[in-house]
Amino acid sequence: MRVERGAFTTPNSQLPTPSLGLGATMKKNKRDFLRLTDFSAGEVDALLKRSLALKRRWEKGLPDRSLAGKCIGLIFDKASTRTRVSFEVAMRQLGGSSIYLDPGTTQIKRGESVADSARVLSRYLDGIVLRTFDHTIVEEWSRWASVPIVNGLTDLLHPCQIFCDLLTIVEKKKTYRGLKVAYIGDGNNVANSWVEAASMLDFSLTMACPKWYEPDAQILKEAREKVKGRITVTQDPYEAVRGADIVYTDVWASMGQEEEREERLKTFQGYQVNANLVEKAGKDALVMHCLPAHAGEEISAEVLESSRSIVFDQAENRLHGQKGILEFLLKTFQPQRSQRTQRVKRKE
Repeated sequence: MRVERGAFTTPNSQLPTPSLGLGATMKKNKRDFLRLTDFSAGEVDALLKRSLALKRRWEKGLPDRSLAGKCIGLIFDKASTRTRVSFEVAMRQLGGSSIYLDPGTTQIKRGESVADSARVLSRYLDGIVLRTFDHTIVEEWSRWASVPIVNGLTDLLHPCQIFCDLLTIVEKKKTYRGLKVAYIGDGNNVANSWVEAASMLDFSLTMACPKWYEPDAQILKEAREKVKGRITVTQDPYEAVRGADIVYTDVWASMGQEEEREERLKTFQGYQVNANLVEKAGKDALVMHCLPAHAGEEISAEVLESSRSIVFDQAENRLHGQKGILEFLLKTFQPQRSQRTQRVKRKE
């Protein structure tokens, strides 16, 4: 199978199966963050606490050097503002560095396989952040890389966004436990990651999506089997926000769906987060949006700029939450430079 979209085109059926050779011991110890459930609930709680502590130190002007000498690579197949800047600044503030690798100016664009690219870059870097289309691409990098892989966004999941959103909720509400999150709009990668979060953490999630635009069916099925009754999907946004502590929305047409934009604008009428909808939520409800926002579409300008909106605090916390993620992954993992390659048998 060949992934046709984006720069990461890999003829998977032609790849040899990796056999763990020199890199076997090291690879067992590495951790990746491809989805929120790659961390346990206890690890999420510990990382939220650590991320908040790092933010408090930053606010006081105290330096941190926990990742001194470490360098990550950022390989983005999709446009980015918050993800790219927050990861680069996170590494800088923790004493490390980062390299932005534009796939269009590397051998990846010319067809170098993920297997080769991942093993080579593992010799240079201490971690790799990927932002791409098909989720199988980050899984393939995880399979071949001998350093931690972080999912900076795929069409299926956006775990860094939701981890950092949980940080914002804890900062504003003191805890996520016992809260109700109402997600209004498209059942996209952000929605899928919210479903995974609700499957492992103690809060309830109600999602209002038009028919055929619900979250991924398999992710939803697995999550509901874990926590029966705590994850609800409806087509009624007013039902979804009733009693909600957090009202959350995202764009109606994500990157790569530009051709569907006009159709989606019609389909999602009635799903705007506006003053009338927010009034039906809890009296202390806060409004979140992962940005970029299209004011007047999925959220009204009035609500976006209202006192209930914590959208820009939320955006800032991408920096602090990702510090916690990077510190955990890169400090836990101590590679031996001479033992970073899985050996494979190649067909002549």
